Amino acid sequence: MTIHIDSKHSHGTTRFAILHEFPDPQIESRWREFLTRAEFPAQYETPEFFLEPYWIGQNPFAVLAFDNAKVIGVLTGLRYRDEVVSGLQSRPQVCLDPNADQLLTSEILAEGLMSEARGANLITVYSWATTPLPGFPQRGFGLRELEGAVVLDLSPGADAVFENFPKNRRRDIRLAIRNGIEVAEETTTEDLHAYWEVYSTWRKTDRKQIRHDRSFESIEKVHNMRGNHRRFLARYQGKVIAAAGVRFYAGSVIEYANNCSLDEFMKLLPNDLLFWRTIEWACRNGFKRYSLGGAHQFLRKWGGTVVPIYRYRLDRTLFRRHDLKEYLSGKARKLLGRMPAAWQERIRKAFKK
Repeated sequence: MTIHIDSKHSHGTTRFAILHEFPDPQIESRWREFLTRAEFPAQYETPEFFLEPYWIGQNPFAVLAFDNAKVIGVLTGLRYRDEVVSGLQSRPQVCLDPNADQLLTSEILAEGLMSEARGANLITVYSWATTPLPGFPQRGFGLRELEGAVVLDLSPGADAVFENFPKNRRRDIRLAIRNGIEVAEETTTEDLHAYWEVYSTWRKTDRKQIRHDRSFESIEKVHNMRGNHRRFLARYQGKVIAAAGVRFYAGSVIEYANNCSLDEFMKLLPNDLLFWRTIEWACRNGFKRYSLGGAHQFLRKWGGTVVPIYRYRLDRTLFRRHDLKEYLSGKARKLLGRMPAAWQERIRKAFKK
């Protein structure tokens, strides 16, 4: 269903649309025309957002901001029982027309989101710090700057990107090749089943906490969505031992989407070579920017720039309990940081029990 709502602003009559499924041809055409003007749109800011198999039961939606008949901003997200979320703290899902008034555009998106979020107690939107949303604080949203994600500039080309890696990254890539690791795209049904075997084993690893649990049906659907998804498989002596997935909007942004690997082969450095091969593939296919989807140590070691992400959040719970909990947690972390190291370790161990 598509809902159109007219709204009056000082700049004249503007309009937003709220969508809960793939748009009709007229809206789709306007949306796609907007993407040609937007700076570095990502895959979850396109109509294909509604084709993802992961949103079952999560009520996906999109808000489109209009200036007369022209789309000037897009925000996508998910609706839970009493919470509405657009993006993640490592992946925004909002895009603005750089030639439009940023305040006006974000005001319209905020108004559309508030309409979608009727009844929700917590509303959260993430955006790149380079794409601020000044209209959201005006509606009571609190602003917090988060660590963000590593972003690689691919415009110089693969050779230049490689030469700019830290020395130990270049070393590990070459070592993985000497170890006999080979990387190729997942293309066949046999590849898909090999990926599923690695993914299913990885899900059970004790090495780290793994939150998501995909069904084979959803993984198979993504396998067939080659227009905006690709997977790469790392093999050792013919056996698939690791895999990485990327999603993208052609000619714009490629995003590192997921990774899985078998613990017993980690010493062969398959993930280092996997990541490098996705960079080579992205450069061959004309992508200019690569968002690594986080800023943890493995991702930081590839160089690039850590781009902060802004979180806009409106807590409408009684006593604003989400904001209060975050405030108290911050105070506790500061207090813990002032304690001797031995006490810090004891307290952390106590809370893990």
